[in-house]
Amino acid sequence: MRWHDLGFFLPLGLALLPAGAVALIAAGWPVSWAAAFPLLVIFGVLPVIDFLCGIDTANRDPGDADIEGLWYFRMLPLLTVLVWPAVLIYCAYEFTRLPLGPFGMVAWILSTGVLGGILAINPAHELVHKSSRLERIAGGLLLTSVGYHGFKIEHVRGHHVNVATPADSSSARFGESVYAFVPRALRDNVRYAWRLEAQRLEQRGQRVWSLDNEMLRWTTLWLVLLAAFALWLGAAGALFFIAQGIAAASTLEIINYVEHYGLERHAIAPGRYERVTHLHSCNAPQRVGNWLLFNLQR
Repeated sequence: MRWHDLGFFLPLGLALLPAGAVALIAAGWPVSWAAAFPLLVIFGVLPVIDFLCGIDTANRDPGDADIEGLWYFRMLPLLTVLVWPAVLIYCAYEFTRLPLGPFGMVAWILSTGVLGGILAINPAHELVHKSSRLERIAGGLLLTSVGYHGFKIEHVRGHHVNVATPADSSSARFGESVYAFVPRALRDNVRYAWRLEAQRLEQRGQRVWSLDNEMLRWTTLWLVLLAAFALWLGAAGALFFIAQGIAAASTLEIINYVEHYGLERHAIAPGRYERVTHLHSCNAPQRVGNWLLFNLQR
């Protein structure tokens, strides 16, 4: 293990931020501001650290092992399957226990959602690309915990095929604001996932409305989780579970907005486009940011 690969363990440390916020409340901080503590660290402190640590444009030597084949890089996303549910359950409990007030409730939901983007969706992005069934299932579980399980299907079968074309739900068009893009992306990602799964089943001669439908299975699990939060914490728990998922998915789509904004593949025939190249995604070599997101930015 190279010394700077230790930075990939950094995301797991973010799991402690909600507990740190509760500790600040106990120390006398205003509740509403303490609820925003994870956001202050992620969007205030970490960018400064990222700037001070500089960029990393070095590639691994050809003789080195592929980083995705290294044991710790394969292990870390799987670890989040244990870490993230603990964070989610803790945050849900504190949401119903703390006297947050309106501002504090919004801040706590956003804090949890942004952590879900880092600790659930981003590791899931790594896992759903893997060849092993265990890793793909783990990715689906993480995505279902934030209600964005359609990403498992649409990202691999839709986004990778249609990126930088009008058919892609996660590619922002030139001149499109982030406020217009995110709702469109959230809606179309789910819609296209159902459509892609229906097409797959129809091509195999299988019934769409059956247990063979992966979207139906993950949606059923999401409903079970929603019911569990409602039974445990009441309506507030159910509201929190839904809202943190929307915040987490929105975090992902904001990243997609930055990565693909205004980039287009040239049409070479009706419905056909040039091959995907490095010109169709923006690259960011910031060292700490890539540690936090498992090199997503590269």
